Order: sequence, then C-alpha cells, then structure tokens
Amino acid sequence: MPDNRAAARRTSLARRGEDLACALLGDLGLAVLARNWRCREGEIDVVAAAPGLLVVCEVKTRRGDGFGTPAAAVTWAKQRRLRRLAAAYLAQADHGPVQVRFDVVAVIWPLGLAPRVDHLPGAF
Repeated sequence: MPDNRAAARRTSLARRGEDLACALLGDLGLAVLARNWRCREGEIDVVAAAPGLLVVCEVKTRRGDGFGTPAAAVTWAKQRRLRRLAAAYLAQADHGPVQVRFDVVAVIWPLGLAPRVDHLPGAF
C-alpha cells in the first residue's frame, strides 16, 4: 500500500520548488503565464514570457543530490516531451511569433535548511 503521507510530502516539496522558480523568473522580468499547464501530451511546470520570448521551464526539486542533481533528471526523453508540449501550448495560445527558450530550475532543499536554487536558462 502506498504511503499517502510520503506522496503528500513530495507534492508539497515540488509545489514549493515551483513557487521558488516562479519567484526567480519574476525577478528576472518574466511574467508567469501558467503553472502546471496540462494537455493530453503531459504537463509543463511553468510557462513564462517577456516581449518576444516564451520560456518553458521544467522545475526539479529534491531533498539532496544523492541520486544525482535535480537537473540531471531532465533526460533526453523529458526534453523531447517538453518540446512537444511547447508546440501544443503555442498552438492553443495567442502569442504571435515568439522565440521559445527551455529553462531548467533545479532546487535542492535539505530538510530544515535553506534551499539552493540553480537556474539554467536555455538548458536545451
């Protein structure tokens, strides 16, 4: 039987990591357009924009890096899926011509300590 408390803690950690990512993108002058945007292809964690630019951002949050860095979890398959998702987002959104950039925000947030946030703009 799955431990619902463990799943809830992971969801809470992921949500807090996304909150940090949105704040960071906002500090960089980007407007957050969507969080957890979904279609049948999957989900984009954060969609943000500036004039002429659309940023598709994957957020990975972990308690530590014992199983590798959070950014390393953005595999080729995940990158390919995010490209398809970006195309689906653009097809349904009215943005006009924009440059699309794929960012990764990697958060390591040890229990009881301050988070470390790494922003990788144009990661792939």
